[in-house]
Amino acid sequence: MDISIVGASGYAGGELLRLLLDHPHVRVKQATSEQYAGQPVYFLHPNLRGRTDLRFVRLADLEPCDVLFIALPHGLVAPRIKGFASLAERLIDLSADFRLRNPADYPRWYGWEHPAPEWLPRFVYGLPEFHREELRSARYASGVGCNATVVNLALWPLYRAGVVERAVVEVKVGSSEGGADPTPASHHPERCHAVRSYAPAGHRHLAELIQELTVDGQSPEIYLSITSVELVRGALATAHCFLTDDLSEREVWQLYRRAYEGEPFIRLVKTTRGIYRYPEPKILTGSNYCDIGFAQESGTRRLVVIAAIDNLMKGAAGTAVQTMNLMCGFPETTGLEFPGLHPI
Repeated sequence: MDISIVGASGYAGGELLRLLLDHPHVRVKQATSEQYAGQPVYFLHPNLRGRTDLRFVRLADLEPCDVLFIALPHGLVAPRIKGFASLAERLIDLSADFRLRNPADYPRWYGWEHPAPEWLPRFVYGLPEFHREELRSARYASGVGCNATVVNLALWPLYRAGVVERAVVEVKVGSSEGGADPTPASHHPERCHAVRSYAPAGHRHLAELIQELTVDGQSPEIYLSITSVELVRGALATAHCFLTDDLSEREVWQLYRRAYEGEPFIRLVKTTRGIYRYPEPKILTGSNYCDIGFAQESGTRRLVVIAAIDNLMKGAAGTAVQTMNLMCGFPETTGLEFPGLHPI
């Protein structure tokens, strides 16, 4: 099966290349970059040196394929959706342009009117743990926000059971979340040693939490803050959940086990010894896993849920490939079973 990647010069595009070059059921046909057209892909992704002779092409030179991945910045896909859809039977867009179902949410969270609202119902939100059966028959799938993914996976079992009164969540994130293009905030003297609260309120990924954690028409009361820390990869969510009932530790574990039984990329962390008693993004580098654990505060109804992912994998390219596997009828875990590294 031929696949192509639009916007392959960025970090998510590089991860797609790394994963798909080793995928046994696909061939990477083309990878686009306007700025680096004609250059070998390993010029920007040096880890792929010796793995492929593929060179970047311009968007205008894109040819038809079976599956088209799009890894362009937010706002650049929706105006061109008809052209992209004409090139491939299946399309997976990693940007935010088709994540939200309600077109009225785009002015609020992204600051622009959606130019193709009629296309929104055609896209399935590309988080397999939530929308697996829909994705099996989908032609179009959206990407997922990395912060939204780690929080959604952390909290879904509790919201599904209707036991959360409200939740206050902080996500600590690495610098790769900001993308490959440098900014004043990513300049090394400014980013190094940083523990910077850059979105204490109003982060746009909150829209995905509200959308995906709404159960039986009941929207979640959830508060989200994002903090930059000195990592390259990784997102760690610490969610303070105030419960409606007194739940025992056993009852909480039962909720999570029932929700995620058989999920290939969800690992529940429960150990009382060692330094990895709780999820840690460091050991998930390069993997598609989400690790989830929790701690209860004695004498209160506060449950602290902790979840970790690699933001470029489970928060972007890894989940996109998992989505492709479902859409194309491949085994869901194909090309995604790398367990991460330790030590690193």
